[in-house]
Amino acid sequence: MQMTEDGLKRTDCSANATAAPAAVAPRWVVRLLVVGLLLAALNLRPAISALGPLLKEVRADLGMNGVVAGLLTSVPALCFALFGSLAPRLARRGGSAPVVLTGMIAITAGLALRPFAGGTVTFLAASALALAGIAVSNVLMPVVVKRWFPDRVGTMTGLYSMGLALGTACAAAATVPMAGALGGSWRAGLGAWALLGVLAIVPWALVLKDPASRRPGPQATSEPTPRPAHGTGSPGDTSAAGAAERIRIRSSPTAWALGGFFGLQASAAYIILGWLPQIFRDAGVSASSAGLMLAVTMGMGVPLAFVVPKLAARMRHQGPLVMTLALCGFTGYAGLWFAPAAGAWLWATLLGIANCAFPVALTMISLKSRSSAGVVQLSAFAQSTGYLLSVPGPLLVGALHDVSGGWRVPLMLMAGLLLAQTVMGVLAGRDRVIEDGR
Repeated sequence: MQMTEDGLKRTDCSANATAAPAAVAPRWVVRLLVVGLLLAALNLRPAISALGPLLKEVRADLGMNGVVAGLLTSVPALCFALFGSLAPRLARRGGSAPVVLTGMIAITAGLALRPFAGGTVTFLAASALALAGIAVSNVLMPVVVKRWFPDRVGTMTGLYSMGLALGTACAAAATVPMAGALGGSWRAGLGAWALLGVLAIVPWALVLKDPASRRPGPQATSEPTPRPAHGTGSPGDTSAAGAAERIRIRSSPTAWALGGFFGLQASAAYIILGWLPQIFRDAGVSASSAGLMLAVTMGMGVPLAFVVPKLAARMRHQGPLVMTLALCGFTGYAGLWFAPAAGAWLWATLLGIANCAFPVALTMISLKSRSSAGVVQLSAFAQSTGYLLSVPGPLLVGALHDVSGGWRVPLMLMAGLLLAQTVMGVLAGRDRVIEDGR
């Protein structure tokens, strides 16, 4: 029987939940996956955020010039775009769980090898290995949620969004003290994060004891794809080939809008991560206070990670939520323009709320497709396209600051990017799915 349009709505209680693998997966597998998602999320940012506080020492020890050090802010986005695009192919061949396990191993190996780097080339190579593992895991996290937790998309997206925020904030705040406690060497401070990677490997390795988790790709085990509202497609076709034929990702306006939204929010996050402390310091705020304010901005994602994705998953159109977060961002930028020091804590808090566009984007990836086959393609497309779009933002902000001699021109750019982000988010948030070619 052909489904009505209302039957295709995606909420936190998915209409397809009864047909998804989560309904038949052993309870021990589901529990391990919850632990695995959280530990994986904790590992997806320390390779990046732990480096900033020790960059001065790394540069001095390795003889790293200013150009290479500057490019380090853009390398993560480039690696995410390059390696993230490979995730769908890897998942089709080996399954999403084995690929995530491989990603955790790559992250751990890269973090463990960085302290042994004798020069810039080997340091960058070890970093690239870790970033490659992060990239494929980034793409497949929504796929794992869609496959095993189709009735809890908002809750599980909130869990690993919280893990991402917590891992980012902890690595930024704890790396320098940890390096001091381990003898004062940057090598020990950065290498210690490999231990967290080892913890993440364990649950994913145990999950593979369940034969269903090793099936070749989420497409082969995805829930049945309902007949689209316009009447094309086969309602009972669950094969990878059939799913791939139905989804023309590059012709979907929703996919392009989501890619734009993802890229612009990522650009804003990298700009804040890289430049917000300097904006505060140039306004007369002490270095220690500026660092704490950045921690507040990044840490806002921890409590809000549970609220925002669940709210987004219950909305038919996520546009109003996108606009609400953008309003916080615009207010924060206005504060940095008129009174950067006087209201610094408030501006840091508002910008932290605005950064929750990231879990909204992740939630929309899971909502804008009916099947795991669609989610893996949409996740790879949106994240690869988005991370490429995010590369110029932090570099442009730095260049405009050097040319203008202040922060007002860069703030105008940041506000313009936020406006474009809001438009893309409203378009991406419409009640549509990519299987309909919309």
